[in-house]
Amino acid sequence: MTKRIWAVAAVLAAVLAFPAAGVTKTTGGTLNMIAWEGYTQPQWVNPFEKQSGCKVNAKYAGSSDEMVALMRSGGGSQYDMVSASGDASLRLIYGGDVQPVDPSKIPDFKNFTKAFQSPPNNTVGGKHYGISLQWGPNTLLYNTKKVVPAPTSWASIYSPKYKGLITVPDNPIQIADVALYLMKTQPKLGITDPYELTQSQFNAAIALLKQQKPLIKKYWALASDEIDLFKNGDAVIGASWPYQTNTLQAAGAPVKDLVPKEGATGWLDTWMVSSHTKNLDCAYKWLAYISTPKVQAEQAIYFGETPVNKLACAWMNKLSKGSCAKYHANAPLAYFKKIYFWKTPISKCDNGQNDCMPYTTWQQAWTQLKG
Repeated sequence: MTKRIWAVAAVLAAVLAFPAAGVTKTTGGTLNMIAWEGYTQPQWVNPFEKQSGCKVNAKYAGSSDEMVALMRSGGGSQYDMVSASGDASLRLIYGGDVQPVDPSKIPDFKNFTKAFQSPPNNTVGGKHYGISLQWGPNTLLYNTKKVVPAPTSWASIYSPKYKGLITVPDNPIQIADVALYLMKTQPKLGITDPYELTQSQFNAAIALLKQQKPLIKKYWALASDEIDLFKNGDAVIGASWPYQTNTLQAAGAPVKDLVPKEGATGWLDTWMVSSHTKNLDCAYKWLAYISTPKVQAEQAIYFGETPVNKLACAWMNKLSKGSCAKYHANAPLAYFKKIYFWKTPISKCDNGQNDCMPYTTWQQAWTQLKG
């Protein structure tokens, strides 16, 4: 995926010039949300609050594990909604933490690209347990002045050349990034899916992570942690999201990102509603609002990701010329299929065998790795 371009004052001015759609003014309640950093920005939250009468309180989480834990805190009654990625959504569904939703109450659902209407990460047994939001790749971020020549492979974050200057997410699902790299560079391992690893394949991934550990400056939890590392010069290369690139470039930092030749893992995020919410009316208002093409375009440009509403493309170009193509909002389905989207590892492999390492094993290995 091409690097993202930060849309600054001009974009925000354009956004504010258009009235938000899909929300009717009412007297509402409060939505306590768990979100990825950058998902509840004032430029689209404030208009929602004004028009819906619903108040938004957001807490940023640094990982899917944290999101799951927060959704279960206090008996599951503390939070109303969560912007869950694919490595969390099924855990929340099977754990009874989130409730089915009715897509017919979301006017723009019909405008979603078909692949995102009922994806396996949020639709189980024909029931929708949330509404797809945005998707994107996990990128390789680098300092253009310190990393020369420009990297083309994930091999860079395993290179002693950058010892003490590398950063990667503090997240067990990071094992899948290693598995993807091995899948492309060591085909004899027989990896066909970076989330379905036999014991020997899993061991190979952990072995590479152990080799990498002495090279790591820090395992980052929040996106802002990585941003600070690059701003301060404490890191010059690492696994990242386009959001960090946008933020750093807006601050004048000499950084770029890319999807390396081996490909990338990625996320497809879903807004999900707690089984225990007392604010279901506001939750549906939020689902309808965040699904509208204008708001989808706002978030896509701000974060550097791709909207699921196909009508957002025109809005993106209206807000930032050429952004639809740059963010692959009009890309063919083939592009979407090149991204290995996060999913929760389970024991049963797609081939029917029960010899894949479940997510609990991933968590334990990651904890032991970090010491």
